[in-house]
Amino acid sequence: MKNLLKLLFASILVSILFVACDNDADRDWTTPEASFKLYDTTLGSNVLYETMKNNPFVLSWDKTSSSDYTIVFSTTEDFANKITLGTSTTNTFTTTIGDINSKFLSAGMSPFSSSAVYVRIEAGSEVSNVISFAITPYPIAGPVITAPTNGSTIVLNSSDQSAIATTITWSDYSKYGATVKYLVEIAKKGSSDFVSLGEVTIPIPNPDNITRSLAISNKDLNTAALNAGAVVNVETELDFRVTAKTEFSTPGIELISEVSTAKLTTYQVDYPDFFLVGGASAVGWNASGAQKLHKHDNISEIYTYLQPDEFRFLGQADWNPINYSMDVAGIKDNYKYFKTVSSNIVKGGGDENMKLTGTAGIYKVVIDADFGVKSLTVTPTTASWDIPNLYLVGSLQGWSDSTAEAFSPIGNGKFEMIREIPDGAEFKFLGQQNWTGKEWGNIHAVGNTGFLGPNGDNNNIKFDGGGTFYTITVDLKMGTYTIKPI
Repeated sequence: MKNLLKLLFASILVSILFVACDNDADRDWTTPEASFKLYDTTLGSNVLYETMKNNPFVLSWDKTSSSDYTIVFSTTEDFANKITLGTSTTNTFTTTIGDINSKFLSAGMSPFSSSAVYVRIEAGSEVSNVISFAITPYPIAGPVITAPTNGSTIVLNSSDQSAIATTITWSDYSKYGATVKYLVEIAKKGSSDFVSLGEVTIPIPNPDNITRSLAISNKDLNTAALNAGAVVNVETELDFRVTAKTEFSTPGIELISEVSTAKLTTYQVDYPDFFLVGGASAVGWNASGAQKLHKHDNISEIYTYLQPDEFRFLGQADWNPINYSMDVAGIKDNYKYFKTVSSNIVKGGGDENMKLTGTAGIYKVVIDADFGVKSLTVTPTTASWDIPNLYLVGSLQGWSDSTAEAFSPIGNGKFEMIREIPDGAEFKFLGQQNWTGKEWGNIHAVGNTGFLGPNGDNNNIKFDGGGTFYTITVDLKMGTYTIKPI
């Protein structure tokens, strides 16, 4: 009987030990039981904004001892990869929204995207309970340019302007929870006057897998470099920068990269001149009186009177050597041509003249001479050359329409005025004595002879003269103005 009891006791003891060992094997030691209480916190808003960066963030718990406390957080509930938020010697911890925002980003959270955060307090071998909340951080670091690299050289190819000269690439947060617009710019080294190279928008979501890069053609980079102050045929150092713009918050956030400086040598582009002539124009077929279009880089344009008839373009105020025709079969080999034309232009007679099909009026004529392919658009406008009078308004007598000065009409859309004009004066022309209707200014160039642009497509005329009396002549039909000393 005694032996039987011994065997029974031994069996029970083994079972107890087996169960105990089994429980230890199943225990999750990465989430130890809490021995004191961390009180839940409220942020006021789980979406963080840059304007909140100095606001306090406070945690408190019920344990008071001489222990040092470490405040840790993790993006996973098991705290497998925990990050220290801070330390404290009391049972409270205070920091700022800006500080926790930075630490959350360092943990790999995406700006403007909600993520779960788990927080606990550690005191030696003891831990508090875990609190969790969703948080949406804001970005604090700008993009980093990866190409072109500092000190590199970009070689431009003037013989193939449409080819890609270089591709600007940059890195940023792996993911954004909002649409980001990246503005790519260049400036002469050390200058703050940046010129845009283009913009890349990465939407949320990004179905087209748009990358953080911008390919720039030889022509576009050459033009931008010249606008930034580079000198033709001289090696110039240029600063590249990328600005990330987001509108998740109001105001939006703009973060600018450090510049990357590269060298390049610009080249001179000799775009052709264009002269309008023909029965549709205001000058007829007289080549010596052909209207020269305003040329700005590859674009030549003019606002001028056209009527339903034929016309063409010359490369000079003469019929030879350059003459332009439409792109049609049987064109003469010694003629240049337009590859595309606008819908209200059709084939005319002669050596493939162009013919306007619209009604008579002021048209905007634009030729794009890029890459040797001449494209033409002719667009009707609401501007009118046939008005009773024209008025001068500007810095000469004040910009108020009540002080506008009348020109003298001299017929066929022409107006004149003799007036003293100080150096640096700025002005425009009005088709009535108020700002509510027709208005003309300079298309692009500044100076004493220029090309007129109507409402919404003009700049102030900026006079550069000696401050004496001048004759101002405005020809609305031809789309030009002149200022000549008496």
